[in-house]
Amino acid sequence: MTPDTITCTECSGTAHRVGYPPPDDEPTAGEVVPYLCEDCGHRMDVVMDEADDEEHLT
Repeated sequence: MTPDTITCTECSGTAHRVGYPPPDDEPTAGEVVPYLCEDCGHRMDVVMDEADDEEHLT
């Protein structure tokens, strides 16, 4: 499962996912998951890769 929050690369604040797909439609390798920092407003687009897919399966 893709995390709901990550650490912001600009200010180290908490960044939340922008929108949520249906529970049975998690991102796969190559898809972009956008995050927005609650502290500084910085947007981060995280590209999922195969390692992300495998990590979330364990």
